[in-house]
Amino acid sequence: MLTIANVLVVVALAQICFATIKLQEHFEWNILDFDYADENTKIRDLITGKYKPENSLPVGIEIWKDKFFVTVPRWKEGIPSTLNYVQLNSLVKNPSLIPYPDLKSNELGNCKEGLSTVYRIHADKCDRLWVLDTGTYGIAETMQSVCPYAINIFDLKTNTKIRRYEFRPEDTNQNTFIANILVDMEGSCDDAYAYFSDELGYGLIVYSYKQNKSWRFTHSYFMPDPLKGDFNIDGLNFQWGEEGIFGMTLSPKTVAGDRLIYFSPLASHREFVVSNKVLQNSSKVSNSYKDFYPLNERIHGHVTGKIMDEDGIQFMSFIDKNAIGCWNSKYVYDNKNIDIVDKDDVGLIFPCDLKIDKYRNLWVISDRMSNFLVASLNYKEVNFRVYFAPIDVLLKDTVCEKKKYMKLNDHFEPFGGEKFVFQHYGTGNLLF
Repeated sequence: MLTIANVLVVVALAQICFATIKLQEHFEWNILDFDYADENTKIRDLITGKYKPENSLPVGIEIWKDKFFVTVPRWKEGIPSTLNYVQLNSLVKNPSLIPYPDLKSNELGNCKEGLSTVYRIHADKCDRLWVLDTGTYGIAETMQSVCPYAINIFDLKTNTKIRRYEFRPEDTNQNTFIANILVDMEGSCDDAYAYFSDELGYGLIVYSYKQNKSWRFTHSYFMPDPLKGDFNIDGLNFQWGEEGIFGMTLSPKTVAGDRLIYFSPLASHREFVVSNKVLQNSSKVSNSYKDFYPLNERIHGHVTGKIMDEDGIQFMSFIDKNAIGCWNSKYVYDNKNIDIVDKDDVGLIFPCDLKIDKYRNLWVISDRMSNFLVASLNYKEVNFRVYFAPIDVLLKDTVCEKKKYMKLNDHFEPFGGEKFVFQHYGTGNLLF
């Protein structure tokens, strides 16, 4: 017969099994709050409905010095600011979001000077923040386009916008929905490219900072897998069968002198790869089908956010498993080389975005997005969490920690994209 003490031990052990072990919680919010310079304006906006805290969902993150950036898309009414930050060393666990660079610069529908809806962002090594304004309001059937898609680049040292570039009409189509950005820098600050995945329009847009122009690639690999559109997250079963190319990562430089872009559709269990030299060549947009390569399927399900470190370790969010995964890209992309670094069936419900800071810490935000969109959130409990952990801690005791890299002749049957690796890199270690 179990005593009360025995029961408490069992409960404690169960909680440990479902809680993050390596990732440490840094911020948490039941509901988001926004910082207003004028409290009277905040109260007025609450009364009039211009500010509705319960409609806010954090989606994208970035770290620059002591600023922790958080984006909040305008999927519903009452979002005062879409691009925000908090102090990384805040003394409270649930700090109010501060509009960046200010509230006026986040005005909905102010196409030239404001930001309507922002998803994911990127801070580069030249202290610039790359921000794509989708110019939209609402989500799915309620979505309205109030401004054109536009790249906004801010100087983080002066908090000023230094460039705005509108996508060309031919860069998008009637189904376009872009929520992800990847920035690729080769040398100088001018020698930069940005890649944008068109999730519902099934395209990949490239922007050259030096040339100040953009072009669009299309490919069948950008489309969803019709067999992988069923999702089960936190007890919710729903279908996102139309979700195409989403997550993207960039490898370190290879021995061939290029970098590899790994990408995957959201409604898919497969990874794909292409060289950045292909995407940076605008003349390839109509003649590049065979330059893209498929990798193997994974058993870990759907992936949203992903990021690769300087050693070629890719971290990814396994939203079906409430977990963060890893893959060492020096090995073949298959299930024996993919692992889970941490898992939490409460705290990591829908890990949405990942970033790596200059101290080699991985940062993760989880936001229960599926609950927010498909069901509802209980604002009496914690809904949004930010975690971090040193990369070496996360990799310990996982297959991604392997020290001896597999050679190309070590019982390896090339498949899909691995054939590209053979052709591109010859003999030696798989990638580097």
